[in-house]
Amino acid sequence: MTPITTTADPLAARVEQALSADVRREVAAFAARLAHESEARAVIFYGSNLRSGSLDGVLDFYVLTDGPREKGLWPRVGYRELAADGMVLRAKVAEMRLATFAHAASGRHLDTTIWARFVQPCALAWSADLAAREKVVAAIRDAAITAGRFAAALGPDEGTEADFWAALFRATYRAELRVEKAGREGQILGFGAEHFEGLLPLAWDAGGVAFARDGKMLRPQLTDAEKEEILSRWVQRRRAGKPLNVLRLLRAATTFEGGARYLAWKVERHTGVVVPLTPFRERHPLISSPVLVASYLRARSRARKSGG
Repeated sequence: MTPITTTADPLAARVEQALSADVRREVAAFAARLAHESEARAVIFYGSNLRSGSLDGVLDFYVLTDGPREKGLWPRVGYRELAADGMVLRAKVAEMRLATFAHAASGRHLDTTIWARFVQPCALAWSADLAAREKVVAAIRDAAITAGRFAAALGPDEGTEADFWAALFRATYRAELRVEKAGREGQILGFGAEHFEGLLPLAWDAGGVAFARDGKMLRPQLTDAEKEEILSRWVQRRRAGKPLNVLRLLRAATTFEGGARYLAWKVERHTGVVVPLTPFRERHPLISSPVLVASYLRARSRARKSGG
C-alpha cells in the first residue's frame, strides 16, 4: 500500500506503516467478501494468524461500517466460513461502525477492549477508499495514545518500554474478565517485539506525556494531578470492565451468527466427532449447544479410555 502520512506526525506514520503490513491473498479475499456483505468502510485483520501467517484455526477480523456511533452494546460477533482453493477458511468476525471504533479507541468510552487490542499488531486488510483508510489510521493512532497514557500511570516509576506495556496488559486483562495464562503479556510483547519497539515514546510525545530517557530506560514525568486524573479514569474503566464483558457474553449467546457451525467445528477439531447440523440447530445455537458439548464430552471420554 502507498503511505498516506508524512514524517510531520511520526506516530501516524508509524501506524500507517504497521497497518500496511502484507497479508496473505486468501486473507485479503476473505476481508473483501466480508466488506461487500456488510457494505463496510474498512476491515482490520489481527490476532495470532496475522503474527504466524497461518490460515489454520480461526482468523480474526473487525468489520467497520458507515453511520453514526451505535448505542448500546457492540460489536456484533459472528462466525463465517469461506471455501477457497480446496480448503475452508474460518473466521470470527466482529462488526461495528467506524465512528464507534474511533470513539472507543480515543479512550472516551469506559470500554478498554478496542484501544488495548489495537495498539497491538493489526493490518488493514481492506478499505473502501482513501478517506476510510485515513480514519482507521487516525483511530489506531488514538488507540496508541490512549494506551500510552494509561501505561504511564499504571506502569513502574522507571522501566523499559516492555515493562510499561506488560503492566498495561496485565491491568486490562483483569479489567476485561479475560482468562489469560500468567505471562501472556510477555508472549504478546515477544511476538510483536518489532511492532512495539519505539512505539511508546512516540505515543507519549503525541499524547503530551513528558518523559526522560536514559538508554532503554524511560521515566514518565507526570505531575501528581496528571497521574491522579489518569488513575481516576482507570478506576472507572476497571469497575465497568467486567459488567460490560458479562453483558456482551450474554448478548453473544443469543446473537452469535453462525454459532452452531462454530461449535460443531470446534467439537470436530478437538475430537474428530462430526455433529450433524440440522436447520433447527443452525437457527437455535443456544438451545443446541448442550448437544454439541455432550458429543465432545463423550468423545473425550472414549479417547481417554482407549488411551489407557
